[in-house]
Amino acid sequence: QVQLVESGGGLVQAGRSLRLSCAASGSIFSINAMGWYRQAPGKQRELVAAITSGTSTNYADSVQGRFTISRDNAKNTVYLQMNSLKPEDTAVYYCNAEVNVRTAWGIRPHDYWGQGIQVTVSS
Repeated sequence: QVQLVESGGGLVQAGRSLRLSCAASGSIFSINAMGWYRQAPGKQRELVAAITSGTSTNYADSVQGRFTISRDNAKNTVYLQMNSLKPEDTAVYYCNAEVNVRTAWGIRPHDYWGQGIQVTVSS
């Protein structure tokens, strides 16, 4: 089994910064892409940022230039640095990872999610 544990959320004023972390643990052979999604009340979950194992990144237009995703492969951890936060960034943020695990049929990729962490930006 693989677990993803997020940390770093909370309540901040608009214009301030937060850094989210997500650590993967368990029966990990290797990790492919990792990413952050968010879901605001009454809205669908959306991709915020993603990073490949080769560190190529992709961002939602709404966070481009304000958020930075990075990863530490030695720690199986992905980060999301969020600067210039806006009230519309308020949401539950979820970590996602495609993890290669050992199975009876060899190494196979599986998709895992964290439990979610609240980020609230006040105006």
